[in-house]
Amino acid sequence: MNNTPQRYTITAALPYTNGPIHIGHLAGVYVPADIYARYLRMQGNDVAFVCGSDEHGVPITIKAKKEGVTPQDIVDKYDGIIRKSFEDFGVSFNNYSRTSAKVHHDTASAFFKKMYEDGKFIEETTQQLYDEKAGQFLADRFVTGTCPKCGNEEAYGDQCESCGTSLNATDLINPKSAITGEVPTLKETRHWFLPLDQYQQWLDEWIVKGHAHDWKSNVHGQVKSWLNDGLRARAVTRDLDWGIPVPVEGGDGKVLYVWFDAPIGYISSTKEWAEREGKDWEPYWKDENTKLVHFIGKDNIVFHCIIFPVMLKAHGEYILPENVPANEFLNLEGRKLSTSKNWAVWLHEYLEEFPNQQDVLRYVLTANAPEAKDNDFTWKDFQARNNNELVAVFGNFINRVVVLTNKYYSGIVPEPNDYSEVDEQTIVELKAYPAVIASSIEKYRFREAQGELMNLARLGNKYLADEEPWKLIKTDEERVKTIMYVALQIASALATLTEPFLPFSSAKLQKMLNFTDAENKLSGEEYSQWNKIATRDSLLPGGHQIGKAELLFSKIEDEQIQQQLEKLEATKTANAAEDKAVEPQKETATFEDFTKMDLRVGTIIEAHKMPKTKKLMVIKVDTGLDKRTVVSGIAEHYKAEEIIGKKVTVLANLAPRKLRGVESEGMILMTENSAGKLVFVNPDEDGVEPGTTIN
Repeated sequence: MNNTPQRYTITAALPYTNGPIHIGHLAGVYVPADIYARYLRMQGNDVAFVCGSDEHGVPITIKAKKEGVTPQDIVDKYDGIIRKSFEDFGVSFNNYSRTSAKVHHDTASAFFKKMYEDGKFIEETTQQLYDEKAGQFLADRFVTGTCPKCGNEEAYGDQCESCGTSLNATDLINPKSAITGEVPTLKETRHWFLPLDQYQQWLDEWIVKGHAHDWKSNVHGQVKSWLNDGLRARAVTRDLDWGIPVPVEGGDGKVLYVWFDAPIGYISSTKEWAEREGKDWEPYWKDENTKLVHFIGKDNIVFHCIIFPVMLKAHGEYILPENVPANEFLNLEGRKLSTSKNWAVWLHEYLEEFPNQQDVLRYVLTANAPEAKDNDFTWKDFQARNNNELVAVFGNFINRVVVLTNKYYSGIVPEPNDYSEVDEQTIVELKAYPAVIASSIEKYRFREAQGELMNLARLGNKYLADEEPWKLIKTDEERVKTIMYVALQIASALATLTEPFLPFSSAKLQKMLNFTDAENKLSGEEYSQWNKIATRDSLLPGGHQIGKAELLFSKIEDEQIQQQLEKLEATKTANAAEDKAVEPQKETATFEDFTKMDLRVGTIIEAHKMPKTKKLMVIKVDTGLDKRTVVSGIAEHYKAEEIIGKKVTVLANLAPRKLRGVESEGMILMTENSAGKLVFVNPDEDGVEPGTTIN
């Protein structure tokens, strides 16, 4: 593609419709994507910014079963909530679709059919896990078990969320059905597979070598790691009744795997938009002069940088993404966001508690964007950034300018006199800001870009503070006219440059400055174009009438923040109470079963964290019988030096198992206290309550 695209196709990850949207989604994907799309439109570019609800897949069927409703009921409910959240926060999609729409079913079916007819799939009969009690095959997230890579005991059948490894359900150690809790059996079934391994060399050339310098290091590094591990064929169909039916002979009772159909949702959403607008959709996906950019979170990197590009390449008619600027994760008050634990700030609830303050949240999430590493949202920081930056810097400058213009000139922009050296330098700095901010946006550094925007507001504040028009008005009215004229140009630039970041505040400021009338006075040119700030001599001409001052931002009081902290504390207490609930007794064990277990007291004599893992600790234990190695998933809870010399309970006759190449010869018995910390099974350990299960 040449350096000047004719058009842009921007996609934002399809949110999964099994729950509402929280701040982690907004920070990781939707605010950065919206900043980018709004900026491009202001540059006069042709932009298709698309998204939609991801409505297929196993978690939705699980939720429907739990609630006793149909999957369609679930997706209809959350599609409505999600759409309203995006609308309320000003996310400016050209189109927001849903994967249950006919246009998507038709598009995904046709995509699959072409690949099928071109011989791009492999057909295989494989052994898959089957739940005899439920009478069905278990797809991906219907299976949980222990990850063979890192030992995480809650890995899913498609991916371990602890170490990020892609899995097949049959890879799991001790798998169990998420439907009934039963141990599944293996049963033959026939499916179509995408042979990712055949594209490994091409991916290495295209991404590892071709995008080594322009893609974010976290994205490039994860892709490189995947390729180093070696790719395998991946099923594109599954045995399920919720999804898009496989549209070829032999596809009865099977649907397209959700990971295959969901990214095609970007294409079907573009089609839906183009049809509504009377446009041709194909150039947005098939023309080499289109720049395609995917905005996603880090959990979606493999799908957008390996699997979807392979699908596009195999299909043969589509362009590939120019960039995939994935973000890391946002935490909340030092803890990982969790939908199931209600540890989140939900967007629809935020607007009830902070009405008309969408831009404050957009601002704070961008200021704390997890662009290169996980970052943390805290309510105290939220309050401080609002009060000390939006109110005290940005709002203060605008309020001073508008109030003084109304006070001195009845709201009419004064004609300037000759510029002083300070005035000229200030105007030069002002005109440089659009290019500086644009450069950061185009490198997907939105936190940096917003920081530069605030620096422009600081420039305005400093200019007024240094020139002191409120003092000079008594002695040099002509000088004050020039000062206020320059200050009004800065305010005008802020009104425009703010739009991608704080769209509601930008609209309010533009109305305050009466931009519509200003446009008419400037030869009917389109005012909002980004580059006008650098090229025009005047943004608000002398004689232009502005409106009255309104507060752009309001102070957030301690009481409001305390309410949010108490709300989270209540969630924490509820979670602890739930965690303390005693698990039901397992099936009765015979005396003979019990006598098979050889439990010994041992002493830890050596310990070290296993390299390249988060959880695993390699421990040497003196059992009295021998000195043996045990691999245990406790590294996030203990440092190696803390546990040396500790007496522990060891299941000595457990069959050996290799974890990450290290043979583990037994198991150290652990339990989890109410705070979620693993503790050794000794009755006097802190937090070991009656009824806790031994792992």
